[in-house]
Amino acid sequence: MAQQNLGFVGVGRMGGPMCRRLIEAGYNLIIFDTNDSAIKPLVEKGAKRADSPAAVASEAEIVLASLPTPPIVQAVALGPKGIIDGSKVKTFIDVSTTGSTYAKRVAEGLKSKGILAVDAPVSGGVAGAEKGTLAVMVSCPDDAFPAVKPVMEVIGKVFHVGKQPGQGQTMKLLNNLLSATAMAISSEAVVMGVKAGLDAKQIIDVINAGSGRNTATMDKIPRCVLNRKFDFGFAIGLLNKDIRLCMEEAESMGVPMVVGSAVRQALAIGTASQGADADMTEMIKVPESWAGVVVESK
Repeated sequence: MAQQNLGFVGVGRMGGPMCRRLIEAGYNLIIFDTNDSAIKPLVEKGAKRADSPAAVASEAEIVLASLPTPPIVQAVALGPKGIIDGSKVKTFIDVSTTGSTYAKRVAEGLKSKGILAVDAPVSGGVAGAEKGTLAVMVSCPDDAFPAVKPVMEVIGKVFHVGKQPGQGQTMKLLNNLLSATAMAISSEAVVMGVKAGLDAKQIIDVINAGSGRNTATMDKIPRCVLNRKFDFGFAIGLLNKDIRLCMEEAESMGVPMVVGSAVRQALAIGTASQGADADMTEMIKVPESWAGVVVESK
């Protein structure tokens, strides 16, 4: 294929692997990040470094962003030297998790400069970013999707979930709500089993052979908890942010979230006790400490 310029802002834990896949797919990548150590290996692979989001958006018609919080996304998109000041960009694709309120705000701001904002949050963690197996939840008008789809297919399986700004974000929050809920309740269940004298690994094996299996019992707990590595790769503080956004959206729509509210409390306690940078799987340490047990393989 003819080499196409793509911009990418935010090349950290998730953005970095996505950038590597895009480079390997033949795209010319112009990148920006405030962290020099994240940029260096991508430059060595052929990416071109820019000195601001605006500079990125002055060299590429399509610019992607993978950033940690909604205010940072807004600043990168609409702030001084932001995407909005780029001279070439026509489409801004945000793969971060910001919630629909910020997605709509960014879309409205960029629209004034004729730039289309596409929210396309992803799920699948660092491993999914590296393998190109992320679930990509795209929200954009039908006529814009053909230009967006080939780029996003490099990083994962693409779902065109909506046409309005923010609908992709809502889909992502629903996914993360279920992921967090599975981890929270599975942690309590396994801790109870260990307290009763059952073997932690066997608890997981039995659950996974029965009707209680879920993403936590099938992946997170056996891979990251039983060996006490806690290396799933997603910070508990970020998951706490996502669930807070989800609860706020649900409240604004008049949708009751009784179980979701309990999960939000569990995450808030986990974030406060373990630190925002702790791995999300470390939320099991809270019920462990209350019960006085450790969930590990013998």
